Amino acid sequence: MKTSNLVLAALGATLLLGGGTGCSGKSEAKVPAGAPLIAVEVLPVKGSDLIDGIDVTGTLAAKNEAEVKTEIPGLVKELYVTEWVRVRKGQPLARIGLAETEALVKRAEANVQNARASLIQVKVAADRSEREKERQIKLKQAGLATQQSVDDAVSDSEAAKARIEAARAQIRAGEEELSQLRVRLSKGMVRSPIDGVVAFKDVNVGSLTSDAAAAKPIFKIVDNRLMNLTVTVPSSQMAAVKLGQPLQFVTDGVPGKTFTGKVMFINPSVEEADRSLKVIAEVPNVPEVLKGGLFVKGKIVTGSRKDVLQVPRATLAALDLDRRSGYLFVVENGVARRREVATGAVSGELVEILSGVKGGEQVIGRGGFNVKDGDRVQVANLPSSRP
Repeated sequence: MKTSNLVLAALGATLLLGGGTGCSGKSEAKVPAGAPLIAVEVLPVKGSDLIDGIDVTGTLAAKNEAEVKTEIPGLVKELYVTEWVRVRKGQPLARIGLAETEALVKRAEANVQNARASLIQVKVAADRSEREKERQIKLKQAGLATQQSVDDAVSDSEAAKARIEAARAQIRAGEEELSQLRVRLSKGMVRSPIDGVVAFKDVNVGSLTSDAAAAKPIFKIVDNRLMNLTVTVPSSQMAAVKLGQPLQFVTDGVPGKTFTGKVMFINPSVEEADRSLKVIAEVPNVPEVLKGGLFVKGKIVTGSRKDVLQVPRATLAALDLDRRSGYLFVVENGVARRREVATGAVSGELVEILSGVKGGEQVIGRGGFNVKDGDRVQVANLPSSRP
């Protein structure tokens, strides 16, 4: 019995010592001997150039576009273009039949011709009256005519001159009426107001059009060679936005390509609903790969820095951009170690690291989701680094 009691006492002491060791309070994880290696890939932390900016989203629209309406009502007699064809400024798009106006134009032209003929006749009569006046004056000087004859000749000459002015006024009135009718007739020819592409056509031969006040657009011409990109900037960052700054962006409509515009307009007031600021950038678009209505994601470039430590976003866990915090794993002597890091600016898929790791350290990339602090790892992409 004494021997059994001694054995039980020894076992109890051993258990107590083991429990005390397990609750020693040390936070650093111990590497279990003989644990299987976890295959991971690593990448070095190194400095690179960082473009500082304001992340934005927005929508593209053509800078120059025009909705074409008819200025006068009538039936469409001819149609010269279809959708999606390129047109030039002033090029005819359609013709509205104006038979009544055409008849009025011809009548006005005839009236002007008659007025000009009348002017010629009046001028002939005026010349005759002037010669008669001169003759009567000479006869009066020779004593062969009375003063009454001279006065009558002078009156006839003055009247003839007045008839000339009246004929000229009639010509001017006729020409003005003709000009107005020709302007009305020219409105029957619908022309493109800008260079561009016919993006919309809502008319056919035989369609009845209305005047501009009530009419719907029958064509829409779009010039995509220069685009406007409208984005919104939080009011907390609006002080950093300046005219002329580059705006780099991508869009799912043209994958794999980055475009650049320039900030040209800044709204003088913020939106009351969300306290955001609207900014418009001009984007050259030759060749015309971008289209109006595309949604884009980009950054207004406010500056740049060199040799900034950055890691891929995928290497960070529990990333909180608002609190600028997260953690990642680095490899130290074949062992994964968790590091809490302070983050900074985000540039695409790269995140700036302000503290927590140093340049040259190996950060776990692929395979990191299986790793815990203290796990032994095998670096798959660096054979020379294997433990």
